[in-house]
Amino acid sequence: MPNIRTINNIHQQGLACFKERYQVAEGQEAPDAIMLRSANLHDYDFPSEVKALARCGAGVNNIPIQRCSEQGIVVFNTPGANANAVKELVLGGMLLSARNIAAGLSFIEGLSEDMDAKALQLKVEAEKKGFVGSELTGKTLGVVGLGAIGAEVAHAALGLGMKVVGFDPALSVQAAWRLSSEVECADELKDLLAASDYVTIHVPANKHTQGLINSDNLASIKQGAVLLNFARGSIVDEDALLTALAKQQLSQYVSDFPSLALLKHPKVLSLPHLGASTNEAEQNCAVMAARQLIDFLENGNIHNSVNFPNIKLSRTEGYRIAFANDNVPKVLSNVLALLSDMDINVIDMLNKSRNDIAYTLMDIATPATTELLEAIANVEHVFHVNAIGEHT
Repeated sequence: MPNIRTINNIHQQGLACFKERYQVAEGQEAPDAIMLRSANLHDYDFPSEVKALARCGAGVNNIPIQRCSEQGIVVFNTPGANANAVKELVLGGMLLSARNIAAGLSFIEGLSEDMDAKALQLKVEAEKKGFVGSELTGKTLGVVGLGAIGAEVAHAALGLGMKVVGFDPALSVQAAWRLSSEVECADELKDLLAASDYVTIHVPANKHTQGLINSDNLASIKQGAVLLNFARGSIVDEDALLTALAKQQLSQYVSDFPSLALLKHPKVLSLPHLGASTNEAEQNCAVMAARQLIDFLENGNIHNSVNFPNIKLSRTEGYRIAFANDNVPKVLSNVLALLSDMDINVIDMLNKSRNDIAYTLMDIATPATTELLEAIANVEHVFHVNAIGEHT
């Protein structure tokens, strides 16, 4: 019976997917897989039994991807499961900035309860002109990153009557197919920034995107634009941001990632990382993560991994094994030669690669013995081997 260790609170609907076939608990000593949300695992010592890790969310900057790959741990995330939640908060962020809602609320909260009803109404009518905003309809929204969340935001903005410009040099074919033809694609980030009244960021946090919004790019931004960041704080260079706000290149910054440098800044609206904090998003992420782990542990299939190739081999007959290796020539042929020498027949097989990692699913005619698994593990460049199910 496989063991699942949970870190953070995982939605019960996700945990229910494992049913009685799995042992699921926070304190599992030798887990086959780990489920988590936002816990930082960079200093985490992974038990040798761990085969997979599932992040209930899209971002994986809290996970040591390289170390997981070296240990043969498949890392899953759940792209799109929280897209609607983030989309709705981005729309809320745009409305907060466009209509001066936060300042208006603060004004009302500061009124004295001792005044009478007539004085209250006179005060409100006299001061409301200080909170005049603008409408979103007819404005241009620039969407940086057109994955699941970015596409949802773009489509919602079109529904509000906005013009939408997108920029994503890594746009996949699948993502392009689901994107509306009304979204204009910019060739360069600076072109998007120059054309947009609002700019929203939806790219992953990694070494390529750290400080993506910097002084060089902000120099091109449309005067008085609003920047929204519901991706990760590290994507925006805070020093450059503060300079742009001081020079009124930017009129406001709306962020889901508070920081000391921006705290209480009059032109910054910070939220306490609420992007995916809805019951629906937490449930969707947990269920998707659980199903991906189950399919991997029971069939070896991989879907939505950030470090291993996606792969799916239907189960028909025989006994399944899986192995990972450095993506170099002759490894698969050496394993097949080994099986031939041991008189083991291969019924079905699928091999996929991604960057430096190759992964093979193989159905064989006889049960996978410890001797066989050790022999495959000893093939040069193989760094992980596993029997899917029981072995003798």
